[in-house]
Amino acid sequence: MPTLLAVANLNVRYRCPDASEQVAVGGASFEIGSGEVLGLMGESGCGKTSIALALPGLLSKEQARVTGSVQFLGKELLTMEPGALRAIRGAGIAMVFQEPGMALSPVMRAIDQVAEVIHAHTDLKWDECCAGAQRALSRVGLPNTQRILSAYPHQLSGGQLQRVALAQALACKPALLIADEPTASLDARSQNELLALLRELQRESGISILLISHSPEVQARLADRLMVMDKGRIVEQGAFADLYRNPSDTCTKAMLRTSAHANAAANFDFEMVT
Repeated sequence: MPTLLAVANLNVRYRCPDASEQVAVGGASFEIGSGEVLGLMGESGCGKTSIALALPGLLSKEQARVTGSVQFLGKELLTMEPGALRAIRGAGIAMVFQEPGMALSPVMRAIDQVAEVIHAHTDLKWDECCAGAQRALSRVGLPNTQRILSAYPHQLSGGQLQRVALAQALACKPALLIADEPTASLDARSQNELLALLRELQRESGISILLISHSPEVQARLADRLMVMDKGRIVEQGAFADLYRNPSDTCTKAMLRTSAHANAAANFDFEMVT
């Protein structure tokens, strides 16, 4: 499949108050194909979120030193002018975080949260942005009711909040969605519903997804390929079932074999997911 995102020797070093640097990501290289779901798995603190933030340029120069190469549709993002990079965020690359509150304003209604994203990336009038927001919210399974459209974040459940954040991310039809632990804050039912929704939307639109999750079960549900990260480095890549049956790295073996349901995940029938 055509390459959508190509990452080569990506390094993320956070700046410390004493002028030293703390390495969060060291020499990460990988590609994401058009329409592919690439899973990224690792323990907390291994650098997964640092990669997620570095790809679309969300780490400021004051906060971190990011080096290497990140090419999106053949364009280098790490040296791109800020204005051009802002145009890509949301329209070309979008993100969904573990906590929807990172993307949602507490003083804006659900429909306005999504309409603002459309307004920022198009020349549409506000009423047209609201109509697009309404379609986006409906697309992610939220009822097209005044109660939902006019609701503020504190009036919605965790699952509903994550769907509003997902509608925001997909409103401008990006080519790549970065989903950073999107199910971690949800209960079991909401997790299953969101995973089924992501799979359905990916099949319908052909969007590429970088799926960040420490859960083998989540990765088995969605990922075409899996990368395992340990202490800032990608230690192994391959199909989930292949890595489960024959891991070459001890970290991969520990993560997959210690899960209570890893065996079921490794033999998961992808076509049974609805």
